[in-house]
Amino acid sequence: MKKVVLITALSIFTLFGADSTQFSMSAADKAMYEEMLENNPADIFVDEGSEFFDDLIGEKDFASFLGVDEKELPKYIAGFPRYVKKLDMVAGLDQVMQAILAQKGEKVLKLKSPEMFSMLAYVKSLANDEKINLDVDADKHIKASYELGKKIYNTPRGGRGLACLSCHSKATVGLALRTQILPNLGNVKAAATWPAYRMTKSSLRTLQRRFQGCMNNALQAKIPIGSREMVALEVYVTSMAIDKEIAIPGLKR
Repeated sequence: MKKVVLITALSIFTLFGADSTQFSMSAADKAMYEEMLENNPADIFVDEGSEFFDDLIGEKDFASFLGVDEKELPKYIAGFPRYVKKLDMVAGLDQVMQAILAQKGEKVLKLKSPEMFSMLAYVKSLANDEKINLDVDADKHIKASYELGKKIYNTPRGGRGLACLSCHSKATVGLALRTQILPNLGNVKAAATWPAYRMTKSSLRTLQRRFQGCMNNALQAKIPIGSREMVALEVYVTSMAIDKEIAIPGLKR
């Protein structure tokens, strides 16, 4: 079954394989991209997230909830998603913030809300320049999450019979789909550069929200943000970027 799906996926990309560079960004887009690298529009959202975070949570309470010293927060953040004992589950940083808001009696922001996206970008930016240190062997919970994420990544589903692997395998990396070059998610540091500003959407997006965009294009039922399955997929993709430096906010086409 998987061989058939991979062949089908390859047939989609074959048209672009001969000279995939012709499908990369136009000169105008490249110039815009270079300019945005110097003045990333997402910086505004990170600043906004900083204000939300300081008003609603604060680094002291965030560190206290996680049971770590404030000085250790950057390094600890670089190990997410991870098993959080107080939640008894493998969780993302945004889910930790939800739990703290609930504990404080504050309004719990939805994971897909603009405010939460901004706060997530800010909190992850606290770990900028730290290397991703996710430990998939740390405990039975993260091990199980990693294995589930790997299964989801490799399993074809949906109307087009595609898996994440269909577009991000050794066989397809470097080819083009919908005018975009397909990357190795580890080499492009996907987990280390989201949340990011998406030029084509003119908005800040998180890694899990980007996953949903891919699922939508592949005619797959979208896995809910924050679900056990979606967090597991983030764990697996994050494992591809271990030892890569975090640089938030990212800038994506």
